[in-house]
Amino acid sequence: MSFSIDKNGYYGSFGGAFIPEMLYPNIEELGNSYLEIIQDPVFQDKFRSLLKDYVGRPSPLFLAERLSNKYGCKIYLKREDLNHTGAHKVNNTIGQILVAQKLGKQKIIAETGAGQHGVATATVCALMGMECIVYMGEVDMARQRPNVERMKLLGAEVRPATSGSRTLKDATNEALRHWINHPVDTHYIIGSVVGPHPYPDMVTRFQSIISEEIKQQLKEHEGREYPDYVIACVGGGSNAAGAFYHFNENDQVRLIAVEAAGQGLSSGHSAATTNLGKRGVLHGSMTILMQTTDGQVVEPYSISAGLDYPGIGPLHAHLFESGRASFMSATDQQALEAGIRLSKLEGIIPALESAHALAALEQLEFVGNDLVVVNLSGRGDKDLETYIEKGKY
Repeated sequence: MSFSIDKNGYYGSFGGAFIPEMLYPNIEELGNSYLEIIQDPVFQDKFRSLLKDYVGRPSPLFLAERLSNKYGCKIYLKREDLNHTGAHKVNNTIGQILVAQKLGKQKIIAETGAGQHGVATATVCALMGMECIVYMGEVDMARQRPNVERMKLLGAEVRPATSGSRTLKDATNEALRHWINHPVDTHYIIGSVVGPHPYPDMVTRFQSIISEEIKQQLKEHEGREYPDYVIACVGGGSNAAGAFYHFNENDQVRLIAVEAAGQGLSSGHSAATTNLGKRGVLHGSMTILMQTTDGQVVEPYSISAGLDYPGIGPLHAHLFESGRASFMSATDQQALEAGIRLSKLEGIIPALESAHALAALEQLEFVGNDLVVVNLSGRGDKDLETYIEKGKY
């Protein structure tokens, strides 16, 4: 079974491009040119140079000895939290802004939940001298205020999404509306592996640097390229798509995707898509999403703004339906406890999104020689107020 996208933009039966007629020229232009652009050696040289000298890659693969002792296996943390801007998001924004320049676009729009993608987009727009507008839900703007101020300091305009749940889904809606009204001079940097083709594949390719490095670093540390487990949190799923990419075809590597259970799977306040969702179209692609019996999107909930999304990317829907990846969930409380646990054991405060991945360690049973990689997708600075308010440490 293949886990690469086909010529029509599908992973298995998930994907495609379900878009308004006004966006067809943009999507068609991008779809026809993105592979040629990003595979060009000149592009790759520029992309990898910026990842090295601006972002600070490769990010370390850190053997967490005290965490390993607790769970009776060998646990490595892929330190995406040490990237410039504090998360994995910048891998994709660097790539996409280079694509936008190649296409002759002058303006950039983006959506953001936790603010990390917004900060990463504002950062590269400042670097390249391009106008930047970021849409963010009002609720997320309140709970991620430091990131809002970072975006403004970097020169971006932050526009609130005031409809619906006023979170990531609604910010994405507003960004798409903007793009429909400004199709010629504007490129939309989607931050996750969601949206119409070619976005899920393009974002996955830019984030695949994560698993590329994991293979190289494990070879150096352990003499082998393949771990037994790769664990990552999933909202839309860009950090997981990148961490899984070079392991998708190797059945010996267990892929563990961890969704946000919020206040509990049956509480009505959750974002655990694979537990609660079904097939449908969301933000331009066929995927799995939480919806009512008549097809209305169910408002998601998570303590972590980056996982507060009612669907998953089509690649993850395919990984789930095929059984290639195991999908688990962690509640707000479990994530808080996991984040505090890592802080006290290893001196690393993780983003609440990443803390969901760490919470899976409590739910899995390991043997002593198991080699486990947890993708630490972001740092916890942005979540300190939530840790202070809701954590017990």
